[in-house]
Amino acid sequence: MRVGSFVLAAQFPGQGQGEALHRAVRSAEVAEESGLDTVWLAEHHFVPYGTCPSAVTLAALLLGRTRRIRVGTAVSVLPTVHPVALGEQAALLHVTSGGRFSLGVGRGGPWVDLEVFGTGLEAYEEGFPESLDLLVRWLRSPSVAGGSERFGFREVAVVPRPSEALTGGAGPEVVVACTSPSSVRTAAERGLPMLLGMHVGDEEKAEMVALWCTHARASGHSPDVIAAAGASHVSAGVAQVADRRTDAVEALQKAMPGWLRQGLEAHVTVDGRKRSMRDPLAYTELLCGLHPVGTPRLCADRLAATSERTGITRFALLVEGTGDLDATEENVRRLGGEVLPRLR
Repeated sequence: MRVGSFVLAAQFPGQGQGEALHRAVRSAEVAEESGLDTVWLAEHHFVPYGTCPSAVTLAALLLGRTRRIRVGTAVSVLPTVHPVALGEQAALLHVTSGGRFSLGVGRGGPWVDLEVFGTGLEAYEEGFPESLDLLVRWLRSPSVAGGSERFGFREVAVVPRPSEALTGGAGPEVVVACTSPSSVRTAAERGLPMLLGMHVGDEEKAEMVALWCTHARASGHSPDVIAAAGASHVSAGVAQVADRRTDAVEALQKAMPGWLRQGLEAHVTVDGRKRSMRDPLAYTELLCGLHPVGTPRLCADRLAATSERTGITRFALLVEGTGDLDATEENVRRLGGEVLPRLR
């Protein structure tokens, strides 16, 4: 069982952006001190839902401040960047950190980001598989040429080559955020593990894992590749540790709805399409019911049950749900000191 934190650098009502980012950095440092496996960093643009606009940049900072813990992006939004640019950054972090970097990528949403960065709606709606293929080729090959209309360029050397990391291997792991059957198929056809969102429960995650296995076998991947990728799927969730479950739930219900309402309302679609927003309080209650929120024993049992039902053994758990720095640090320390030992 590998348990990590999921950090959004969320800006809660009444907080400044610097405060949110400071809490994100500090919680990652405490995660290493507390024995967690990984810190997963989210990326958002122009909204207080998350104040980190570049997960790879924040990952670089945290890799420099830590010595043991793995640092990953959850996720870098691929439709808003050139795959080679992201590949170069990922390779740099992989080599200089001795192999402690994980690259999570996803489609993001139909947001105004696509307009600001000039990539357009097509990059989101149709272009993700092509971008993903070019990114993976960059991370696995000594040289790469772009042969499509969208990415057309002469063959160039990959510098630095990810395979030259001190740990050896083919380069940083690539994890794909999956929220639909089509994205599951995209990941499976390439033999890449999935990051599954915190908004879905064990049953749906188990179905997505089974669908991934079906597509991976149909694509001709070997049992070894399927087993390795299957052991690397990541389940996102929320964790809040307290002496009583009611205390943990109350702490999240006091803070999360305000953050969710402020953050989700700020999203703007690139083409003016209407979008529905979850009820913040109902969503908070849903998350408290799905994930490890409660006593250390309950949290450990909930994680073990999810692992047994889905086969997933890696977790990325949102730890900043109270929005308070001291409470977040305490939550991380209790997760590492009181929950993890029960899982081992």
